[in-house]
Amino acid sequence: MADKAGKIINRQLFTENQVLRQVLGICSSLAVTNTMSNSLVMGLGLSFVTALSSMTLSAMRSIIPHRVRMLAQTLVIAVYVILVDLFLKAFLPEISKTLGPYVGLIITNCIIMGRAEAYAQKNPPLPALIDGFFSGLGYTGVLLMVALIREVLGFGTVFGMNVNFAGFETWTIMLMPPAAFFIIGSFIWLLGARAAKKAAKTAK
Repeated sequence: MADKAGKIINRQLFTENQVLRQVLGICSSLAVTNTMSNSLVMGLGLSFVTALSSMTLSAMRSIIPHRVRMLAQTLVIAVYVILVDLFLKAFLPEISKTLGPYVGLIITNCIIMGRAEAYAQKNPPLPALIDGFFSGLGYTGVLLMVALIREVLGFGTVFGMNVNFAGFETWTIMLMPPAAFFIIGSFIWLLGARAAKKAAKTAK
């Protein structure tokens, strides 16, 4: 089990990262990565939902009729999204307001539906929990990398703390979604080029 868990973790964090390799969850990646705090909260919220919905759907997979599995998946995911939304409104109201509708839109995130359909439907609950959680952490890691670049260059801060160098002019473009689009595109290109180079070496 430990060996299997290690393979799942490595796959979801690196080799098959849901954002950089599967190109999923892009909409929220563009929208919330203007600050590190927003990105961290969104990423952890999605990790929570993905992990528990995958585990729940895996445990229920034998009793859910195949023809209604998508409806069941949506219902289960919606329950966990509501819990995240209520938690943020109760304990992190300012971030909840900043994230706005994007918390509710976690329910439509392709990463969650993808892990439910591709993995949770075919595997036991514990591996499904691990797969879901680390796919969410892989997503969170990408969000934080993008947010670090955007927040430093756009606001001159990291988690709201000033790191602006004397005379540095912040870049307004970094506060706009197109900045995230180009940063994520660059990450995807770099990772793809690295993978191609590694494959070429292996083929020799």
